[in-house]
Amino acid sequence: MTEILQTPKLVVVFGGSGFVGRHVVRALARRGYRVRVACRRPDLAGHLQPLGNVGQIQAVQANLRFRKSVDQAVIGADHVINLVGILTESGRQKFGSVHEFGARAVAEAARGVGARLTHVSALGADMQSASAYARTKARGEKAVRDTVPDATIFRPSIIFGPEDRFFNRFAAMTRYSPALPLIGGGETRFQPVYVADVAEAVALSVDGVAVAGSTYELGGPVVASFRQCLEEMLAVVERKRLLLPLPWWVSKLAASFLGLLPKPLLTRDQLEQLRSDNVVSPGAEAEGRTLSGLGIEAQSMATILPSYLWRFRAAGQFQRRQTA
Repeated sequence: MTEILQTPKLVVVFGGSGFVGRHVVRALARRGYRVRVACRRPDLAGHLQPLGNVGQIQAVQANLRFRKSVDQAVIGADHVINLVGILTESGRQKFGSVHEFGARAVAEAARGVGARLTHVSALGADMQSASAYARTKARGEKAVRDTVPDATIFRPSIIFGPEDRFFNRFAAMTRYSPALPLIGGGETRFQPVYVADVAEAVALSVDGVAVAGSTYELGGPVVASFRQCLEEMLAVVERKRLLLPLPWWVSKLAASFLGLLPKPLLTRDQLEQLRSDNVVSPGAEAEGRTLSGLGIEAQSMATILPSYLWRFRAAGQFQRRQTA
């Protein structure tokens, strides 16, 4: 009897060439899915090819602000994943156009081809927030729910990993600055989540493990304040730096100035985000809409940070470790 081989699912990943995207692509490729990465610059997505077999991963051009490119990117898709997001606005990349208009465009395109949808948002998404980032993230979620009611939505806390823009940025500052700022006193609480754990959750939604139509909140095993996060980072890079508490009014003045830089270290909008804790809600914990609810054992900062922050030590990988 001739065996009929079933063609693997085609998964289209918007934003698959970015920080979170490359880990999602790896998780999908390991499962044998065909992966089409939709990004603005496919010519710069060559780093994704080694993550899968020959021909398994394909990069195509798409821009969420141009609906035709979005529709073309999802042709033949079985599942669509939207990872696109920006932390700061620049040029034509505005929060509204990316987080809201873009999310609706991807959802409508997925609905048009009958594909399932996974949308990655952020903890802290709130229609009433003073932060434009948080408001547009919430509006994007609503656009997704209105368009594809059974979509799976993930809300991760601050994500850490080899290419993150949080621990890497502050670790880099230790090379030249005698002090690190504690915005608002450093009391804001986070639940840092490892990027590979987020990627695994997204891949499980493609597997059909995640409950369709649910919103999952993703956080790591430890809730830590801003101060505690920086203390953890300093311990890993083995440097002593003054942690300088900055009152909100001082932080606001600093953000007004730093926000004018081409690659701002802090913006007024990010300052507004820091006024609220970024942790998994008790409701999500109780209902199992978390990493543990998906069967994922979350990795801690203490386990992962040394694997990539070692390069910020005074002698890098050759640093002589002190023993107790």
